[in-house]
Amino acid sequence: MSAVPSSAFASTPTSHPLLDRVLASDGSLPFALLRREGDTEVEVLVGDVVDADLLRDIPLDGAPVLAVVPFRQARERGFTVHDDGVPLRCIVVRESERVPLSDAVAALPPEPVAAEPLGFDIPDDEYAGTVRRVIDDEIGQGAGANFVVMRRFEARTEAAPVPTLTSWFRALLTHEIGSYWTFAVHAPAPSASAGPAGEPLSLAGATPERHLTVHDGVARMNPISGTYRHPASGPTRDGVLDFLSDIKENEELFMVVDEEMKMMSALCPDGGRIVGPYLKQMARLSHTEYLLEGRTTLDPREALRLTMFAPTVTGSPMENACTVIARHETRPRGYYSGFLALFEPDGASYSLDAPILIRTAYLHDGGRVSVPAGATLVRHSVPEHEVAETRAKAAGVLASLGLVPRGAGPDAVVDLNAQPGVAEALAARNGQLAEFWVRPQEAEASPLTGRNVLVIDHEDQFTNMLAHQLRHLGMNARVVRWDAVDDVLADDLVVLGPGPGDPRDHEDPRIAAITRRIHERVTAGRPLLAVCLSHQVLAGLAGFPLRALPTPRQGVRLDADVFGTTAAVGYYNTFGAQLTTITAADADNPVARLALEPSVDTDGVLTALRGPRVASVQGHLESVLSADGLTVLDALARHVLEVGATSSPAH
Repeated sequence: MSAVPSSAFASTPTSHPLLDRVLASDGSLPFALLRREGDTEVEVLVGDVVDADLLRDIPLDGAPVLAVVPFRQARERGFTVHDDGVPLRCIVVRESERVPLSDAVAALPPEPVAAEPLGFDIPDDEYAGTVRRVIDDEIGQGAGANFVVMRRFEARTEAAPVPTLTSWFRALLTHEIGSYWTFAVHAPAPSASAGPAGEPLSLAGATPERHLTVHDGVARMNPISGTYRHPASGPTRDGVLDFLSDIKENEELFMVVDEEMKMMSALCPDGGRIVGPYLKQMARLSHTEYLLEGRTTLDPREALRLTMFAPTVTGSPMENACTVIARHETRPRGYYSGFLALFEPDGASYSLDAPILIRTAYLHDGGRVSVPAGATLVRHSVPEHEVAETRAKAAGVLASLGLVPRGAGPDAVVDLNAQPGVAEALAARNGQLAEFWVRPQEAEASPLTGRNVLVIDHEDQFTNMLAHQLRHLGMNARVVRWDAVDDVLADDLVVLGPGPGDPRDHEDPRIAAITRRIHERVTAGRPLLAVCLSHQVLAGLAGFPLRALPTPRQGVRLDADVFGTTAAVGYYNTFGAQLTTITAADADNPVARLALEPSVDTDGVLTALRGPRVASVQGHLESVLSADGLTVLDALARHVLEVGATSSPAH
């Protein structure tokens, strides 16, 4: 079969000259077609292509810019990635027009272009094996709470790029519902580019998820997780209610909310606020989501850098998620889990609208087509179910492109949000949230006001949320990464934060650093608070045995005893310190000499320790799951700093 020329799909000229130019293009014209959520028009953007090395190099010189950001940019944060060299490609917009949706659909070429489906690059049984290894070897060994592993559906077409992309765009507009952005982008390489950067970038998709928007100083993120796979006959009320009551799907959403609240705490000095939850219905899937919002003064490019990448497509904690992805995915991700980023002049600054690159088809040189999809793996994951989830996520795009059979059209789908009981089931989820994170947060006057706190980050940015809560309690808190700390004795309080890993592994440089800093603070009699991983290390030094839990507690809220009072706290731990009788203190061990008082749960796992100017806690007091977290944090900080007592945590 010979290549299909662009002229074969020529459309009747319209009253929209820029759209006509795009449709008549031979592939040399850089363009983007966008339909944003709730918009009744399609935006047509045409401009010049510029490749940037770093996010800060995106040229914001007065014109709008659409950037296509690949996953390899995670290296800007020092994270581990398979670096495939694909470019951070920008279209600097020189011309634009808005076209009524009905006019755009009428003008776009017929769909779909002819394509031959080839199947997934990783077979179902092989992908299921990867899922099992991630659950056993990563989540089961304390590497993190959840991870996303992807595979690609592949196909081939002989159609030219412009008719292919524009027909895909029309198909997605016609057959998909619930998208945050529906788009087609074609960005030929700048003339001097070579290697992967020398190839044209062509993609079209219908992504459900906003990554980050910034407008008038307000930052918003939109964590989406939990997946209801619609049956072939269409979604039902009973099906969605079963989904909303599913423990695995519920925990999956709260984990990603926690991870994105870490990011919001870094972006927004006054913290982030949780709004929702909502049910996002698409043609073949439905998801649950929250909206997070707060105020920021950051350059939008820096805001993007600090939020690379969404936990919904990577995992948590973020840094180790990238390492786990590199271990278990044999091919680079390209642009999957990256984002589109539209920067638009907004007074003296720029606004930002950045959706995540999922549910997207890519057209490569030689007519190769790929549609990546991933599943979120948690402790409750069933490998066969995660295989089915990747198929379902890819199917929405594949069906629109004619690569798999289509189900019921959008007009035939029941509105799940209108079904009796759905609103109540969504609202019930907020019963598990900490009130602190759903209301405006302002610093309170307290005996802790003015104390200087060093929060040490052991590769889990829960420390950003901890620091925000400490500031709320009146203290001056700053976060420093574990390998960048010079002095642990100068501050009034040191908080040794959480992190992934095995607390018994003293060959791990982070564990060695935690051990050393505990000894330094305790020997000097300086106040110390240890959280999660650091609590486990402290407990081990005090003589309590450390063991892997029978079942990891990742993203679980428990009502546990904290020194005689029940407190609702979120837990993210695979290991725990066990209660035992400590018979004699090691004269050379300053921690053992403290004779720390333990607090334990019903399984004999230590929930907290305290002694003179020292305390530790297993749970994440800063988690959105910790209804009593702030109260416990206040009590423990007052204890170690030996200031006025507060009321006991209660639930």
